[in-house]
Amino acid sequence: MTIFLVILFFLSAGLIFHSYVLYPLLIKWMNGNKQGNNNVYSHDDLPALLICMSVFNEEKVIQQKLESILNTSYPLDKLKVWIGSDNSTDQTNEIIHAYTLKYPFIKLFAYADRNGKSGVLNKLHQQLHTEYSPAALKNLVLVLTDANVFFEQETLFELAKHFKNPLVAQVGANILNSGLREDGISIQEQSYIQRENYIKHLEGLSGTMQGAFGACYAIRASYFPEIPANFLMEDFYISMHVLEAKQQAVFELKSIGREDVSNEVAEEFKRKTRISAGNFQNLLVYWPLLLRFDFNAFCFFSHKVLRWFTPMLMLLCFLSSLLLLRFTLFKIFVLLQLLLFSTPFIDLLLKRLDVHSKAIRLMAYFIMMNVALVNGLRMYWSGVKTNAWTPTKRNI
Repeated sequence: MTIFLVILFFLSAGLIFHSYVLYPLLIKWMNGNKQGNNNVYSHDDLPALLICMSVFNEEKVIQQKLESILNTSYPLDKLKVWIGSDNSTDQTNEIIHAYTLKYPFIKLFAYADRNGKSGVLNKLHQQLHTEYSPAALKNLVLVLTDANVFFEQETLFELAKHFKNPLVAQVGANILNSGLREDGISIQEQSYIQRENYIKHLEGLSGTMQGAFGACYAIRASYFPEIPANFLMEDFYISMHVLEAKQQAVFELKSIGREDVSNEVAEEFKRKTRISAGNFQNLLVYWPLLLRFDFNAFCFFSHKVLRWFTPMLMLLCFLSSLLLLRFTLFKIFVLLQLLLFSTPFIDLLLKRLDVHSKAIRLMAYFIMMNVALVNGLRMYWSGVKTNAWTPTKRNI
C-alpha cells in the first residue's frame, strides 16, 4: 500500500510538473531551431479578408475597434467586415450602422434574439455559404476577433501572409494586454497569457498550435466549421477542427492585438469557469486525437488535457501525502501544499493592508484558476443550457 501511495503521489506531481514546467522546455528544445512558415505573401500580393465579429453591448469599445481595422495597412479593397450583433440593447448597433453608411464593406447583422457567440458565428457561417461559392471560399481568409481587441497597423498583414502556404489553415495572433493594475490580478493574468503565447508560438513552429486565442485569429474559410449548439469554447473547437483535418496551425508573434485584461478576481473566475466547461465539451469531441500518438497528440495531452485535470491531480497529491504523513518527507510536502492552498487567503489579508506581493498573488491566481476548472467541470456535468454571454467588465 505504501509503495502504491508513493507512486501515486510522484506520478500525480510529475504530470503537473510536466504540463507546467517540463513541456514548455521540451517543446522549446524540440522546435527551438525551426524557422516556422517562410512561404508567405508580400504586401503587394494579399488574399481577400473577411473579418467576422460577434458582439453584445460593446458600445464602449466598438468604435475604437472599427477605427483600428480601418487604420491597418491592409488594402481596404481586399477587406470586408461582418458584425453579428447578439440582440445588443445599448448603442452598439447605432454606432456600427453609422460606419456601414460610410464604408459599404462593413455589414451589420442585427439579430433580435440571443444566440451566444457560437450561435452568432453559426449565423455568419450560414451567410458565408449563401454569398460565396465553394470555389470562392477556398481563396477567402476569415479573421475572427473580439470587439475589445484593437489592431496595430500590421496586425492583419502578419496574419494573412501565412496563407500563401497551402498547408497552413489557421494563424493565431499575439494578444498583448493593457490596463494593468497592481491592486488586482491583471499582472498575473498578463503573465499567464504571455507564457501561453510563447508556448503556442513554439508549437506553431511545427504547425501544431493548440488553440488560437478567440480574441483574434485567422482561418481559411473552407475550414471554418459549424459549431455545435451551446458550445462555450468555439475558438478551441475551430482550432482542433483544423488539426483534426491534419492542417497546420501557426502562431504569429508580429500580429499584435491589444486587449484590456481583467483585474477583478470575481470576473476572471466567472470567465475561467466558462472556459473550463467549454474545455470539457471539446474533450468529449476531440479525445480521439490523443489516439493518433503523433506530435499533435503529445502537444494536446501535455498542454491542454493535463491542465484540465490538474485539480484532480492536486487532490491525489494531497490525499496520498496525507496517508504518508508518518514519513518526514511527506510531512514537508503536506505543509508546502497547505501553504499553497492558503495563498488566496494570505493575498486577501495582505490586500486589505494595501500590500501587494506579486509572487503570492501569482500562487493565489494558480489556485483560483484550478478552482474555476472544478467549477467548470461541475457546470459541464450539469449541462450547458446556453452559451449566451455578458462581456467581461472592461477597464476602459
